[in-house]
This record gives sequence, C-alpha cells and structure tokens, in this order.
Amino acid sequence: MWLLIIGLVLFLGAHSAYMLAPAWRERQMLKLGENGWKGVYALVSGIGLLAIIWGFGLARTQPTLLYMPPTGMRHLNSLFTLLAFVLIAAAYVPRNRIKVWIGHPMLAGVALWAFGHLLATGWLRDLLLFGLFFVWAAADFMVSRRRDRRAGVSYPGATVTGDALTVVVGVVAWAAFAFWLHLRLIGVAPFG
Repeated sequence: MWLLIIGLVLFLGAHSAYMLAPAWRERQMLKLGENGWKGVYALVSGIGLLAIIWGFGLARTQPTLLYMPPTGMRHLNSLFTLLAFVLIAAAYVPRNRIKVWIGHPMLAGVALWAFGHLLATGWLRDLLLFGLFFVWAAADFMVSRRRDRRAGVSYPGATVTGDALTVVVGVVAWAAFAFWLHLRLIGVAPFG
C-alpha cells in the first residue's frame, strides 16, 4: 500500500505545482529553463505513475474491503465513465462547446471518472486511488476556473463539427477501453 501512496504523492504532487505553488513553479522554470522543468516534471510524473501501477497491483494481493456498493453503482459508473471520456476528448478536440462551457474538461472528466469508480468499488486501494484523484481533479478544476475568471480567459467559439467530433472520439475511446482494454490492462471486465 505504501508504494501506491508514494506514487500518488509523486504523480499528483507534480500535477499540483501550478495549482498550489505557481510562484515556486515559475522560479523553477526560470532556474531550470522550460525544457529542464518539463524534464523534471516528466521524470517525477513518470516515476509516480509507475509506482501507482506497481503499488496498485501489490495492494490487490492484500485486499481490504471497506464497503460493498450496490450492484447498480457499477452501471452508474459506466455512465459516468462514458461522460468522462467525452469530457477528456473535449480537452483535445478544437472548437467544441464543452470546452467553451466548462473551460477545463480534462479535470472535470478525471473527477467524474474517479467519482464513478468510488461509487462502484469498496476496496481500500480503490478509495486511495480514486479518492485522491477525485480530490485533486475537483480542487484543480475550481482553482483553474477561478484563475480563468480573474484573468478574463475565454475559449474560441465552438462549431458543430467540433461538438460532433468530441462526442464521437469520446464514445469510441470509451467503448474501446470498456469492452477491450480495461480487462487487458486493469484485469477487470466492466461488463462481465
């Protein structure tokens, strides 16, 4: 369990620098240069991600059940995850209404993905993984939206093509992950 916790601290800590310590982050970028900062950021994030994966796998060997969610929560999680994939697609597909409306759809998608998994699983390892991702994404979303409002940030206007592409990419990615990759990568069949 400790390796999972260390991985989460490293990964989410690196991803929280802009939210929690923007002045420190700017000083580090000036000191290391933009590429140097990106290198350190990528290294710490990569080590954190590997520790999360390895730690989560180890935590599965000593499961601690905290609560048994109702079966219907798995179905609700599938819906939340589908919406999360569409939100994440909106972060990358240009000129879509979701990005214009939400501003930070990646963070909203991660929060929704994590929240859905918290509803559907009751293991301690899941509470740590999804709970910390949910808290991080929700906090970063609120901080980022507040920063955008203060700075007067606006996103380019949306197009029907951008909207349609966002939904199609999100749904196709979700289907590929839910029906094929989730079992192969995570070892759990969401619908089986």
